[in-house]
Amino acid sequence: MIPSVLPTYSRAPLSFVKGEGSWLIEADGRRFLDFGAGIAVNALGHAHPALVAALTGQAQALWHVSNLYQIPQQQELADKLVEATFADTVFFTSSGTESCELAVKMTRKYWFEKDQPEKVDILTFEGSFHGRSSAGIAAAGSEKMTKGFGPLLPGFVHLPFGDHDALTAAITDKTAAILVEPVQGEGGIRPLPDVCLKGLRDLCDQHGILLIFDEVQCGMGRTGRLFAHEWAGIDPDIMMVAKGIGGGFPLGAVLATKNAASGMTAGTHGSTYGGNPLACAVGSAVMDHVSDPAFLSEVNRKAALLRQGLEGLVASHPDVFETVRGSGLMLGLRCKVAPGDMVNAAYAQELITVPAADNVVRLLPPLTLTDEEIATALARLDAAAASIRT
Repeated sequence: MIPSVLPTYSRAPLSFVKGEGSWLIEADGRRFLDFGAGIAVNALGHAHPALVAALTGQAQALWHVSNLYQIPQQQELADKLVEATFADTVFFTSSGTESCELAVKMTRKYWFEKDQPEKVDILTFEGSFHGRSSAGIAAAGSEKMTKGFGPLLPGFVHLPFGDHDALTAAITDKTAAILVEPVQGEGGIRPLPDVCLKGLRDLCDQHGILLIFDEVQCGMGRTGRLFAHEWAGIDPDIMMVAKGIGGGFPLGAVLATKNAASGMTAGTHGSTYGGNPLACAVGSAVMDHVSDPAFLSEVNRKAALLRQGLEGLVASHPDVFETVRGSGLMLGLRCKVAPGDMVNAAYAQELITVPAADNVVRLLPPLTLTDEEIATALARLDAAAASIRT
């Protein structure tokens, strides 16, 4: 007999009923320190007063009208994103997966309108994750993502992570774009060095192809800049955004230059829920906080404090941990034990972490966490590691 909820998740035996800042309260009353943030979604923590006010205020006025009409809240958020980024235009979605679909369509339509319909190939990288739609799994290409779901959407070329020679050799007359996460999330918190991001921009400019960044997990302040690619001082042509932009409310976006978006005219794409008044009211409140330089400065300060503590844990538990990697408050502990064992040991200490590939446990706390909460998390990780070692 199949459960009423389709069993596609291996869920932890936890049922949370309330959230307060960096904390989740279980149905039995236990308080868990949340270093997962809904997989980098709850950027401002749980029940942030500004987001609650934005949501309830909008909910009392208007929920949904569809994109057949002007949506002032959508215009307001789009204007904020354009002002703060490289982008000239924004399309709102409800998820990162939906953003991936549009990024692929936008790329191919761009070349079609330039009378080069043969340019359809998008170069992607081992360890990537771009959602679980047909385009998303085809882009990632791993057996874990694609097995049993063929035939796959064609037009993706998969390359080794960090192999510049392989990347250069893969560019052909059919190449339309390069798609990359500035920091791989599901792939194990693997940042692309700034020099590599600059090299990608140069390579795309040299060959006249588009550069697409997937900042669904690493964007919206997560690395200490509004978007992770800003550290490298370069811009993409198209960028996928979701997760943190809604602070917990389903919201995503595709940001693009006017050139890259030039093929997307009326009728070429749509979304029933994307950019509705509720989502954009919340997203606008998130942007007001996360784009503030003082807020981002605090993210960087707290990130340095957390990383220093994690380096100490690695030194204290060399049989459990191998290294710390990542950027800002998107950090990973590479383990010498199964990451699932570490995640479960952390649950026992009432701390939430998230597993990833490459034997990594992800630490993705709310960007609003306090110094005291950092100290508490480090103490609980220390206890979790000690429990595994013994």
